[in-house]
Amino acid sequence: MLAKTGVKESLFLMPRRRVLFLQAVVLGALAITFVGTGSAAPAAQPSPGTVTVEWFGWSHYRFTSPSGKVVLTNPFTSNPDSPIKAEDVDKADLIVVADGHGDEVGSTVQIANQTGATVLAPGGVNAWLVEQGIPRAQVPKNFFQPGDRFLGLQGITVRSVESVHGSELSPPTAAVPYGGVAAGYFITFENGWTVYFSGSSAAMAEQGMWAQMYKPNLAILHMGGDHEPIDFAEQVKMLKTDNPNLTTVFPHHNRVNPPPGQTTVADVQAAIDAMGVGMKVTQPPLGQAVTFP
Repeated sequence: MLAKTGVKESLFLMPRRRVLFLQAVVLGALAITFVGTGSAAPAAQPSPGTVTVEWFGWSHYRFTSPSGKVVLTNPFTSNPDSPIKAEDVDKADLIVVADGHGDEVGSTVQIANQTGATVLAPGGVNAWLVEQGIPRAQVPKNFFQPGDRFLGLQGITVRSVESVHGSELSPPTAAVPYGGVAAGYFITFENGWTVYFSGSSAAMAEQGMWAQMYKPNLAILHMGGDHEPIDFAEQVKMLKTDNPNLTTVFPHHNRVNPPPGQTTVADVQAAIDAMGVGMKVTQPPLGQAVTFP
């Protein structure tokens, strides 16, 4: 391309010292151009270290980030398998609540008050939680809706996405009887490792799009009760498509030992295998830390 402009020929006619000078000027200009197209300050590099994950039964998970920040999902500490009580939780920086149902909200109010944790919840659930006694300063958004992003914990990004589920508040109040759109969350930690906590959602086509956008490493999906195993399997299929990062799938809303007739890990694994997805579902050991990546 240089030959077409005549620049290449003219360089050969110049003394070597002048050629080197011109090369330095051009490289310097390119460097200035690249720096100028970026942000004013260099982007922070992912932090070294790991994320630990602990399951306390039902949909209550605890994440400890590389810098020691603690994130809880649906802290339903009174679930039948819970190895801890609400008063045992002495540290939490963030609590994410998927909807207004009692097993999603769990002990959020008590834990937020005793730890000072920030709380994120969808729709009117946020306002209702303030009515229940969480200080307003700890609930930074009136409505944390699908598409919203929270950056209040340095180095951690939380994205809200929709969930196919209800959000009736219990106990209902005259002011806020319904919590609005149910939610799921993509949480990206300081080292770039990302978890998708689906809330109580059934399968939805958007999960395939989110997988391409946010590329979760771990998916925690609703399995328990009467949900169809094929519904769980379809979610895994969509989250794996165009997402090479997904290596682990955990269930939630499930019992350690499901009662007869309830969906089991073996049920959903068989459905996944029948689809040829090539992913294994793992029920984490109750109350024991699992480290990623």
